[in-house]
Amino acid sequence: MVLGALTLSALTGAAQAGTPVRIGYIPVLGSSALFVLDGEGWAKDAGLDLNLVRFTSGPQAIQALVSGRIDAYVAGVLPLLQARAHGADVKVVTAASVEELEVVSRGALSALLPVGTEGGLSPDALKGILEKFRQEQSRLPRIAAQPSGSVPDSLLRFWLQKREGINPIASSVNIIGVDIDAAQQAFLAGAVDAAVLREPALTVVRSRLKDVRTLASGHDLLPDQPGSVLAIVKPDAPDRQAWAKVLGGLFVRATTLLSTHPDEAAPFVTKALGGGILSEDVLKKALEGSASRFVSDPTRIIEGVRQVQDFEVEQGLLRKAQPVEELFDLDLWRQLKP
Repeated sequence: MVLGALTLSALTGAAQAGTPVRIGYIPVLGSSALFVLDGEGWAKDAGLDLNLVRFTSGPQAIQALVSGRIDAYVAGVLPLLQARAHGADVKVVTAASVEELEVVSRGALSALLPVGTEGGLSPDALKGILEKFRQEQSRLPRIAAQPSGSVPDSLLRFWLQKREGINPIASSVNIIGVDIDAAQQAFLAGAVDAAVLREPALTVVRSRLKDVRTLASGHDLLPDQPGSVLAIVKPDAPDRQAWAKVLGGLFVRATTLLSTHPDEAAPFVTKALGGGILSEDVLKKALEGSASRFVSDPTRIIEGVRQVQDFEVEQGLLRKAQPVEELFDLDLWRQLKP
């Protein structure tokens, strides 16, 4: 594997320094590059002393970022706009994945989907399904997402309102904001009719429930849907430039491994996400199914970020739009790309 334009002198300098780096992350498959570069020992060999800090939602990680408790961030890109709106000097160095999130259904809601349909519903078809559910069940379908301001919540609302024309949303569905683990548990328990999930939760629920159907694929929600990224706080600061370049190069290397040889990454992802509950076979299946969605090029997600930011401003989640290009450190990316 190559480290892009990462130079030997940069690696040697970092190795001598033994630089501590605190990285906040969300425990989802989109964070896998972080688990690989840490598990393979690449970071340690390059002189980076990583402290991985787990969060259950993007807003939690953003609070830590703004308060200076983490130096880097591996999670959804959209909350970073809020961080910059609050004055944080944070920039995306590389992408990690695209089209992570899907909306899956079960039970009575799944039963209403046309036979053979997995996503790709037209606005009229979706509106008809939701209305029929309301009539038959005497209530609105419940959809679990993460809290307001999170990537899953914003993308769910964006899909419903902008791509499917459902407005007002509250008259058609009941969105439940909970953390990542609770969304999966609520879906498995039948407490909700649908959920916004990503891997490995998607593989888990499909292996345990026979009636799981895709209501909206990642591409349905938004083509090249912005997913997880590697972002660094103050990447241009003199004391951070060297390790930022090293970490970015290692992240690209790990993302390339995930996209080309996901089976080799499975042990490290299992250790990080399995928690003694998920087997390596489950994680391997999730990784293999997601291989094409592990991407490094941040330019692929810029337009999607712009669209969703405009939506969040419209919804009052952001006070005003931030210059999207300023969120990305494309100069550093050009030094890293293979």
